Amino acid sequence: MKKSILIIGACGQIGTELTLKLREINGKNTVIASDIREGNPELMESGPFEFINAMDYNSIHNVVDKYNITDIYLMAAMLSATGEKFPAKAWELNMNSLFNVLNLAKEGIIKKVFWPSSIAVFGPTTPKENTPQATIMEPSTVYGISKQAGERWCEYYFNKFGVDVRSVRYPGIISWKTKPGGGTTDYAVEIFHNALLIEKYNSFLSKNTKLPMMYMDDAINATIKIMDAKPSEIKIRSSYNLAAISFTPQEIAEEIKKTIPEFSIKYHSDFRQKIADSWPKSIDDSNARKDWGWKHQFNLETMSKRMLNNLYSKYKGW
Repeated sequence: MKKSILIIGACGQIGTELTLKLREINGKNTVIASDIREGNPELMESGPFEFINAMDYNSIHNVVDKYNITDIYLMAAMLSATGEKFPAKAWELNMNSLFNVLNLAKEGIIKKVFWPSSIAVFGPTTPKENTPQATIMEPSTVYGISKQAGERWCEYYFNKFGVDVRSVRYPGIISWKTKPGGGTTDYAVEIFHNALLIEKYNSFLSKNTKLPMMYMDDAINATIKIMDAKPSEIKIRSSYNLAAISFTPQEIAEEIKKTIPEFSIKYHSDFRQKIADSWPKSIDDSNARKDWGWKHQFNLETMSKRMLNNLYSKYKGW
């Protein structure tokens, strides 16, 4: 059967770049982008787009029927910092959208599902260093609670109904193409913009707050790689730990100063500090590396150079 892909939440930070990469690989007409709003011009001009409310089963079903969709990537979600402001809405969006897609697969209407989890599933009682695949979770945010519940439902639908659902726990994602979407790790994107525009940044996390991070290219590659893996290679049907690099605001600031010596940073922690303090500092992703061959390409130095070069071109027209 020919593969036909639907991306729900295609206009978000990860969804935008995932859509473009999948269209590059599979052809633009086989990858349908969808969201409740239009995306940036590059996304909108690169292939088919449909308006979809991820909480409306019929809205999704109609597009699936229209394009004979086989695979769905469900990227729509309300992230950690925004979710704390609107907890009921975050729970409703994050859970109902997942049920809609899992039920389409349960009914045999689609063949394969990708659903992203997050390091937010971990909590204050989780081991901080080299956090294991299976460990104490006890998340303290509505985003983390919804992701933990989602992991259990994914595994349940696989065990009970044979749904081919695949998932990774994203760390903080760093990208220059789209603006961050309300996450606690957003500082690691904002800092590059500010460094180029005004040569200073006020961090909402303390200087020694170490968190797992990943450059967008690595995140996209991991997402596509797990979906391309043979079903027999996917041993974990809740969600795989995924890791690349871990650093603090102070460490990323020092890296930026190598290119922009005038750059300065100040630290004024806000409500996001408590969220960050509940998350791991580093992740053990050996299962993903062993089962389906995951490996990252970017470290702090190469990621920082790529971010600054691309943003400089964007802002300065160079």
